[in-house]
Amino acid sequence: MLWWHYLTIAIIGEVIATTSLKLSDGFTRPWPMVVMVVSFLIAFYALSIVMRTTSLGLIYAIWSGVGVIMITLVGKFIFGHSIDLAGAIGIILIIAGVVVLGAFSGTLEQG
Repeated sequence: MLWWHYLTIAIIGEVIATTSLKLSDGFTRPWPMVVMVVSFLIAFYALSIVMRTTSLGLIYAIWSGVGVIMITLVGKFIFGHSIDLAGAIGIILIIAGVVVLGAFSGTLEQG
C-alpha cells in the first residue's frame, strides 16, 4: 500500500502547482512560476512511481478527482470563488466515485 503515499504526494504537488499557476498571473510573477514547475515535477515523478504497480485508470481517477475537489476548495477559501449547487453536487459525486473505486475496485494492485 506504499503507492497511496506516492499518490498523496502527487495530488498535493498538483494542487500546489495549479494554485501557483493561478498566482503566477499569466506567467508575469517569477516565484509562483518556479513553485509551479517544481511542484509539477514532484507530482509527475510521484505519479510515475505509482504507475509501476497500480491500474492506470484507477490512479488517474483518484488523482484527478481528489485534485478537482482540492482545487475547488482552494478556489473557495483562498481566492474567494463561490461554489453553486451544481458544483457542490458534482463534488459529492466525485467523492462518491473515488470511494467506490477505492472500496470496490478489483484493480487496486494491478499493473
